[in-house]
Amino acid sequence: MAGFWTGAAALATAGRRGRRWPKLLMRSVALWTVKVHVKMADEAVCVGPAPTSKSYLNMNAIMDAVRSTRAQAVHPGYGFLSENKEFAKRLAAEDVIFIGPDTHAIQAMGDKIESKLLAKKAKVNTIPGFDGVVKDADEAVRIAREIGYPVMIKASAGGGGKGMRIAWDDEETRDGFRFSSQEAASSFGDDRLLIEKFIDNPRHIEIQVLGDKHGNALWLNERECSIQRRNQKVVEEAPSIFLDSETRRAMGEQAVALAKAVSYSSAGTVEFLVDSKKNFYFLEMNTRLQVEHPVTECITGLDLVQEMIRVAKGYPLRHKQADIPINGWAVECRVYAEDPYKSFGLPSVGRLSQYEEPIHLPGVRVDSGIQPGSDISIYYDPMISKLITYGSDRTEALKRMEDALDSYVIRGVTHNIALLREVIINSRFIEGDINTKFLSDVYPDGFKGHPLTETERNQFLAVASSLFVASQLRAQHFQDHESSRVPIVKPQVASWELSVKLHDEIHTVVVSSSGPTFSHEPQKLLHSYMVEVDGSKLNVTSTWNLASPLLSVNVDGTQRTIQCLSREAGGNMSIQFLGTVYKVRILTKLAAELNKFMLEKAAEDTSSILRSPMPGVVVAISVKPGDLVAEGQEICVIEAMKMQNSMTAGKTGKVKSVHCKAGDTVGEGDLLVELE
Repeated sequence: MAGFWTGAAALATAGRRGRRWPKLLMRSVALWTVKVHVKMADEAVCVGPAPTSKSYLNMNAIMDAVRSTRAQAVHPGYGFLSENKEFAKRLAAEDVIFIGPDTHAIQAMGDKIESKLLAKKAKVNTIPGFDGVVKDADEAVRIAREIGYPVMIKASAGGGGKGMRIAWDDEETRDGFRFSSQEAASSFGDDRLLIEKFIDNPRHIEIQVLGDKHGNALWLNERECSIQRRNQKVVEEAPSIFLDSETRRAMGEQAVALAKAVSYSSAGTVEFLVDSKKNFYFLEMNTRLQVEHPVTECITGLDLVQEMIRVAKGYPLRHKQADIPINGWAVECRVYAEDPYKSFGLPSVGRLSQYEEPIHLPGVRVDSGIQPGSDISIYYDPMISKLITYGSDRTEALKRMEDALDSYVIRGVTHNIALLREVIINSRFIEGDINTKFLSDVYPDGFKGHPLTETERNQFLAVASSLFVASQLRAQHFQDHESSRVPIVKPQVASWELSVKLHDEIHTVVVSSSGPTFSHEPQKLLHSYMVEVDGSKLNVTSTWNLASPLLSVNVDGTQRTIQCLSREAGGNMSIQFLGTVYKVRILTKLAAELNKFMLEKAAEDTSSILRSPMPGVVVAISVKPGDLVAEGQEICVIEAMKMQNSMTAGKTGKVKSVHCKAGDTVGEGDLLVELE
């Protein structure tokens, strides 16, 4: 595998013991400086500095690594050169096997324009649009008008949501052309664009295909990938709750027909847009392994990477279409280093100070390449891991995902677990009423976290108050009190009257100790508190092991897994409860009365300043001191993790000062521009 390695990029090789290929070079996108992939591999080769143009997209560096390790085969991973025909040709020229389809299929299906023409010829349903390369913004506007708004502008050689924009009018078409071409050039080294009709409110459903070099091809059922933000998938599942067996078969047969039209020989994915009446239209074909392939592996029992290696070696497929089952249900959540409260996920960078995967739970699989101490950088996709759960049915798979998200410990970077958990418990999602606009429909004003019901609020206040009391009692406890120099008189406190502030509301909470009890598990002492919250009494029981990142708490018979992220001497606490992090301030009655005399810090006036909402690189500055700008006017463009983001003025005014220039690296919260 390939990974970000101490400020540089690296490739790792693994010996395939027991096989005829002694060395296999595997590549994948990585975010980490702690070399998990290197620890697992036999050899590692640095292929350049972190910027992709100097490492992962640098074919000369990759080929040097292949030669130096004498690798006989290369698995290209998910992105970068995985769909690059020139890379496959260069490997073939040196008698190195590319574990993927041949160059003809890569070229035909990797180019969205050519693939659409081939799909039409193979009698695959296609979306109306312009079947050529768009030359400039003016031509983009002309074509968009002919097709009719809204339109989708996307990179011809793209994938993964990069270089894609939806335009509803001429102005958005011009902006979309500019941003899409820049992102396409940055991500794929190819800035060609195409335009097609945008189908509003569709589902995104894809068919996994597998072909060999002997003319055989199979469809391995579908994956539902409709939960997206910025055209990138967030939650996937297999099978789809929407498809019936007849539609599934029709989509599978068309996907196989397309694969056979280009003599496809490897694992690949044919993506479709599906409307409310189950009409489906070809979107694109990815000539590589998909990020979400584990859900297919769960319900079919096939190891897709193993099948790719077998096909590349020349073996025929071992299965017939009738052999492909749908056993159970699988769900995948993409865990990102992102702030879900900003546009459903703006990138976050930092070092993982603590990291524990929930693999101790049944039916849970985690695909990742990080560990405690790993760094998340600005150079690559912000994905931390793929969290997969499997169950006998959809209900069980979703419940296991809920438990897994609650038990996933990620500290040091902002992450999107709160959003993921809200999606999978949403009533619309559970009922299967979803489309690619699900997030914007459900959260029209942006994601705000889990809205607590009255019962959940009381449970949270009871847990937080019990945690506060447990921490206070622990602070009074000495492990070896008998040898203490100062005699200790333990205060006899029957109950604690507390003032708890949550969401600008202050609640009076009374906590009484119910004493210790023993659990069914050996050597585990539980302690219970009776908590009175706004007239309701709740019994809260736990081990109150404050050193553990996870705390299992029973509230009146309901089991909750919480995480106490921080506790401060001033009574401020951050607690992850039901996936969302809530900030509370807990004070004793006396401390709350004295706190009234403390001055509040005045909030910063942000109307005249523009700060970077994320870490990234400044691509362009559109203003200079003295310029007049209107509200909503573009001020600058910041690229973060291969996505370009336009920063706009929050009000009309004159530019006072500019604090950055093109090429600068900025952090979250850095000052960019000031207005008078």
